[in-house]
Amino acid sequence: MTDPDVWSQFFRENWVVIVIALVLLFAVINVVKTVVKWAIVIIILAALFIYSGVTMDQIGNAVNKVADGTVSTLKSEAQEVMLKEAKDAKYASGGDGTFTITTPNLEVKGAAGEDKVEVIFRGVSLGKWSITDTTKTFIDEARKNGNG
Repeated sequence: MTDPDVWSQFFRENWVVIVIALVLLFAVINVVKTVVKWAIVIIILAALFIYSGVTMDQIGNAVNKVADGTVSTLKSEAQEVMLKEAKDAKYASGGDGTFTITTPNLEVKGAAGEDKVEVIFRGVSLGKWSITDTTKTFIDEARKNGNG
């Protein structure tokens, strides 16, 4: 989508359509002075965009890739912080078997016997995680500290 060769080839092959679209845009902007003007502009731009071959699925896929990469980065950073801050973790047990572990950057909530815990990293919920070796070590270290 961002390859300059692809765009260059597209412009060479479709320069007439692009010129017509630009002329229409300028004509609409100069002649029509209402909200309809912007509706027509959006329709022309959308038509040009669709004509270029870029689909909404491709845009959605690109957004999803960025979001997945960001969440993945946050998860790995949270795991590193778990290991670093385990010795300072404060363990608080609820009377019903639930627990909350807090550090300056993390909050982990779970219940005894469950295989998942909720992880909040710097105020952002990272969802429910399966208990891995890292999270188990973090929980055990917090319990051992007896800070709760």
